[in-house]
Amino acid sequence: MNKGVITITDAEFETEVLQAEQPVLIYFWASWCGPCQLMSPLINLAATTYSDRLKVVKIEVDPNPKSVKQYQVEGVPALRLIQGDKLLTSIEGVIGKEKLLQILNEHLVSS
Repeated sequence: MNKGVITITDAEFETEVLQAEQPVLIYFWASWCGPCQLMSPLINLAATTYSDRLKVVKIEVDPNPKSVKQYQVEGVPALRLIQGDKLLTSIEGVIGKEKLLQILNEHLVSS
């Protein structure tokens, strides 16, 4: 299984996210976003720590408006945890390591 963060676009969204066999953490970000720089190490940590039961993808908001609209991203950084077509949790803004791990642990227990 891939142990890193996979960069995707709108065109790859269905294949990489909606058809994934495990839950997917989607990281919406922008190159001009300072807080996104703070979140990147946490996203990488989630990808390596939970690689056995979680797929982590990142998608840049500006060139991928379809996914941004579909998941109602209003600000970046934004996280969406989904399984299949079911949204498990939605987070906007910077969160700390403990909060991210708590959220993932809550939703990945049954996976």
